[in-house]
Amino acid sequence: MNSIGATFEPDASGQSPKQFTTLPPLKLNDGNSIPMIGYGVGTALFKSADANGKFDEKVVKCAKEAIANGFRHLDGAEVYGNEEELGTAIKQGGVPREELFVTTKFAAKEGMNLTEHFEISLKKLSLDYVDLYLIHVPFFANGAEEPLQKTWAEMEAIQASGKAKSIGVSNYLQEHLEVILKTAKVKPAINQIEFHPYLQHGDLLEFHRKHGIAVSAYGPLTPIVRAKGGPVDAKWAELANKYGVTESEIGLRWCIDQGIVALTTTGNPDRMHRVVSQVPKFKLTPKEVEEIAELGNQKHYRAFWTKIFAPDDRR
Repeated sequence: MNSIGATFEPDASGQSPKQFTTLPPLKLNDGNSIPMIGYGVGTALFKSADANGKFDEKVVKCAKEAIANGFRHLDGAEVYGNEEELGTAIKQGGVPREELFVTTKFAAKEGMNLTEHFEISLKKLSLDYVDLYLIHVPFFANGAEEPLQKTWAEMEAIQASGKAKSIGVSNYLQEHLEVILKTAKVKPAINQIEFHPYLQHGDLLEFHRKHGIAVSAYGPLTPIVRAKGGPVDAKWAELANKYGVTESEIGLRWCIDQGIVALTTTGNPDRMHRVVSQVPKFKLTPKEVEEIAELGNQKHYRAFWTKIFAPDDRR
């Protein structure tokens, strides 16, 4: 699963993997490992409510092409509305289940029964287990501690059942993590957050590293997809020319070189192949990683959850 025959394996401390033909997986705090590049079936492949449950062959096609082009980490969610399609792609993808790393997420809205929704997700995916199950958002708790702690305890029970090998959260800030760590028997293995040069979350990365919680980044290419014309454009173009890769590949490697799992999505098979084959083969220098970070801090842009956060909230 995107692994190499070497002893080095990055972990939540922020270690950067070396360049090679493939990337080593990142070791989680529970002993499991996660591939450092993942293919997401949200955003462009999101199935809206007005689809009325209609099966979307495009999702199956894209996910199968991702598998065929070497992706082994597939990132889904209940709220994307396409778990059935993802499950079909996994079944038809021609790769043994044990060689895939499958993530899905609990929609986490007030009044939802987590255990029931997890079982529905498994059924839609046609899987006996997932490799990673996440709570999609903390906002259902409306600032209260007890709902966050209760929901996390239910996650721990799911992991204990063996139906989710690892458990974690998504879109949690330090204040949310501190609440669940007060009562957690098992620490979250990972927190999936929007992360890119224009949203670096202040001290949040350091908090994760201190507590051994890994980070995965969604929206890592936001600077060139949604916020073009910003201060990192020229630097990414310069580095893409230096390393003979694309600007997108620079954006993904910037995350990976900080020990962060990078999630991406595309319907283009050629780009899928390039991401899997090219991103492992080069490595940014620490100075280049820092230069991008410094340029990114000159601009603030949040692509998701804009109704939750104030325009100037960089957390």
